[in-house]
Amino acid sequence: MNLTDFFAKNPSAALGFSGGVDSAYLLYAAVKNHAKVQPYFVKTPFQPAFELEDAKKLCAQLEISLRVIPLDILSVEAVRSNPADRCYHCKAAIFSALKAQASVDGYPLIIDGTNASDQVEDRPGMRALKELSVRSPLRECGLTKAQVRELSRKAGLFTWDKPAYACLATRVPTGQSLNQADLWKIEKAEEYLAAQGFRDFRIRVFHGAARIQLKPEQMENALRQREVLTEGIKNYFPIVLLDLEGR
Repeated sequence: MNLTDFFAKNPSAALGFSGGVDSAYLLYAAVKNHAKVQPYFVKTPFQPAFELEDAKKLCAQLEISLRVIPLDILSVEAVRSNPADRCYHCKAAIFSALKAQASVDGYPLIIDGTNASDQVEDRPGMRALKELSVRSPLRECGLTKAQVRELSRKAGLFTWDKPAYACLATRVPTGQSLNQADLWKIEKAEEYLAAQGFRDFRIRVFHGAARIQLKPEQMENALRQREVLTEGIKNYFPIVLLDLEGR
């Protein structure tokens, strides 16, 4: 089965849309195949502002409306307490909210951008999607991440080389409660690092400090800019560390 076959059999669906590589290409394929697919962006404190902006930009490129659903994910105790299976509870809350709105809007089928490269067996969030009967067309059609990137490049989607981005909650150690203030500091510190020209990095909370994780090829540049990086990130964290193991 390919995506044309999938959308021929499922011409109407609600898409959990993040603005990332996979969901962007899936939305493009739906439009290309004349399917009635409505993208929904569930906005929580776990996503930085640029993710929503990218989602809006991609939808504008495809000339399709985006529906944004605000969700107070930190009100869910099983998420806020940040247990080892936090992702399960988070995905369940996000896609339950999406499913409820999609049902009101007349979309019984929910799809997402999980691809054939994603390891679903050991990911708690994937269990939540299965329980909510969310389908993953890219995975069902055997499309890997590399293939989705190449198809996106050929389609002219600006998301084709966008780095994979895990939510801000992943920057906080398991077991440490999540709160709006810490998430804001992480977002702003990463925003600053991006403004200095770095890509595909993480700033993780480590005993109150900011621990910067970079790709090995960017390490030398970070050391050259040590004072600039330290000064900027200290606006948000009292201590700034560079993880020499990298990402």
